[in-house]
Amino acid sequence: MKSFKKIGSFIFTGLLFAVGIVFAQTPDQSTPPDALIKMVVTDVMASVKADPDIQKGNIPKIVDLVEKKIVPYTDMRRTTEMAMGPNWKKATPEQQAQLTSEFKNLLIRTYSGALSQLRDQTVQFKALRAAPEDKEVVVKTVVLGRGDPVPLDYRLEKTANGWKVYDMNIMGVWLVEAYRNQFSNQISQNGIEGLVKFLQDRNKQLATAKPSN
Repeated sequence: MKSFKKIGSFIFTGLLFAVGIVFAQTPDQSTPPDALIKMVVTDVMASVKADPDIQKGNIPKIVDLVEKKIVPYTDMRRTTEMAMGPNWKKATPEQQAQLTSEFKNLLIRTYSGALSQLRDQTVQFKALRAAPEDKEVVVKTVVLGRGDPVPLDYRLEKTANGWKVYDMNIMGVWLVEAYRNQFSNQISQNGIEGLVKFLQDRNKQLATAKPSN
């Protein structure tokens, strides 16, 4: 379980700590990938600072915030597919939908505490190296705060609905690669239905857990 907690936090520590320039507008289908990251995290940071309940770890409010302001700019189906690896094609369409939903909920609920921890973190954005025709890019950043700087990269794809985040790298480890090992172990022991049940059970536990702060 510690591996899930350690690796999964990449999504939220990345999306929520990378605070840059304040933008008045919201992202749309034409927003460049680097600007998308800045807009999303700035909006989230402002929401957290304006809501004392979120700062105290109010799970329902945090989940609502993530669903509205972060999830629309991610591609959880692709993230789940990559984490499943070859096992994805072995799952039925119904199982694929279940896995995507449960994995998303796991990430939201397990790492919702990261939102309440936001304080003085800032980010240094590196120049985006991409051609106009590129369909996939990596946005490189460095998170600055207490302790050593933390390199944090975002992998995005260009979809019909704009750029979407589907993977992240922190200090050399890609999120989907780490989860692939976790998912593979569960499937080898209990099958795909076993993985679905594991995620469901874990989400039930997290839904009834008390805030840590």
